[in-house]
Amino acid sequence: MTGCAPAWAAETISAVPLPETIPVRFTEEEADYVSIRPVKKQTFRLRELVDMVLCVTGRDLSRVQQILRTGTVVFHFYRYWWQGIEAQAAELAALLATFPEDDSSRAFQPESCTVIILESSAAGRQPVDIERAGAQRKSLFSSLNLWDSLLATARASAADVTYSGYSFERRADLYRMELSAEQAASLQHDVTRLAPRSLRSAVEALGAPARAVFICPRVS
Repeated sequence: MTGCAPAWAAETISAVPLPETIPVRFTEEEADYVSIRPVKKQTFRLRELVDMVLCVTGRDLSRVQQILRTGTVVFHFYRYWWQGIEAQAAELAALLATFPEDDSSRAFQPESCTVIILESSAAGRQPVDIERAGAQRKSLFSSLNLWDSLLATARASAADVTYSGYSFERRADLYRMELSAEQAASLQHDVTRLAPRSLRSAVEALGAPARAVFICPRVS
């Protein structure tokens, strides 16, 4: 069933234990004016809803508690809303304890990396995601590929790769490496030589990268 989205006022808050399932409505988010896009309905399990909220808040109990109470969140260009849930801190903490958490003891393993994000130090320039599958493609006259070049840089400067936390949205541990001017210039050179055309233009638009973030999905 569909309809038009109402104003984003929080609904009446329930004062009962955390429910197992939650009826949720959602629609595409539109900035600066009331949405008239169709509203869809879906029943979420409590864990599914909290998992989505964690992608927005990170592991922050008070923020998760607040969003459950207000009954609305924006995620991936959609606004979701539900009847507000008054979650007790102890009960919510027990639930959050079942989700992954930061673990700085996890060593960086380049072979487990699936995405490398290049970030610029210049304000307003969007980071570039480099996916392993695309970056492993070799150009016609090269025996190397961009992916191997990026990981070689990380291996050569392993001491500079630091743990940066767990990302619920990425389902992965993040490792960060600040790039020296020499490393940035070398990377730009390799992009020109080795990157597929579509990826090359995106990285070139970024300018000299300031850091690389290595995304390593957690499997256990």
